[in-house]
Amino acid sequence: MKLSRLLILLALLLAAGAATWRFSRPQEVALVSPRRGEAAEIVYATGIVEPRTWAKVTPLLRERIIELCNCEGEAVERGAVLARLDSRQPEAALAELRARQKFTQTEYERITALMERRVASEQALDRARSELGQIEALIAGQETRLESYVLRAPVSGVVLRQDGEVGEVAEPGTVLFWVGEPKPLQVEADVNEEDIPRVAVGQRAVLKADAFPDQVLEAQVDSITPKGDPVAKTYRIHLSLPEDTPLRIGMTVEVNVIVRVASEALLVPSNALRGGSLFVVEGGVARRRDVKAGIRGTGHTQVLEGLNDTDRVIAPFPDDLADGTKVSEKRG
Repeated sequence: MKLSRLLILLALLLAAGAATWRFSRPQEVALVSPRRGEAAEIVYATGIVEPRTWAKVTPLLRERIIELCNCEGEAVERGAVLARLDSRQPEAALAELRARQKFTQTEYERITALMERRVASEQALDRARSELGQIEALIAGQETRLESYVLRAPVSGVVLRQDGEVGEVAEPGTVLFWVGEPKPLQVEADVNEEDIPRVAVGQRAVLKADAFPDQVLEAQVDSITPKGDPVAKTYRIHLSLPEDTPLRIGMTVEVNVIVRVASEALLVPSNALRGGSLFVVEGGVARRRDVKAGIRGTGHTQVLEGLNDTDRVIAPFPDDLADGTKVSEKRG
């Protein structure tokens, strides 16, 4: 009986000792040293590479394509025929109207001759003149409508792209041709409305494109649309590209507009901060410290006040760590 009690007491003492050792052991944390470098405040957007001068060619009617120029990549003059749609039905209607015009013209001339001989009435002449005028108006409208069956280049330039095939039915609003100048190029991007106050014409931007993963490409803010999109809550900006840019029309790019840059800034990993606080280690003890943050980047944040170059910072910010806790640096 006494042996059992001794064993139980010994077990309790061992458990208490293990707990004391566990809770008194310093908590392991990852430490980083602040570094000096360049801090850049940026506005992020995504954009598409486009020509500065270009136009889309779309049909106004739903009709079958019977002819295409097959001139993709070629230079064309304004007004050049790019495609034709099946116009047999409106042409037949126009032929019928012209036949009616010929008959009505003959009738009008006959009644005019009778009027000169005072055989026909003035009312008969007015009716013939009115009918002839109506038919002529219908012919003019039909001729204008027939122009819609011919797709022409709206500007002089190069056919940048051609879609559609002979025999397909073209739908109204579907782009069949892109015509414009291959150079100069620009980027059209959408910026969130909360960021647009920080964007200004003339600011430098750096671009990243999947087609050129190892290159940082240059651009410059050229214009900002005065009116934003209230649904998407974005504003459109245009960025000019240098003449020697490797980017091509239609490529998508990541846009980083550089708002301001600070040289020799004191930087810490952005995940070391929680609001305006971070943890530093002093004499093996974690101390929560309030700091004044400056430019915040995706990877690092500038610290303006409250931190020295020689401090050791815990990163990432430890949510479960209390101020004054003993810590040790995590190895490996």
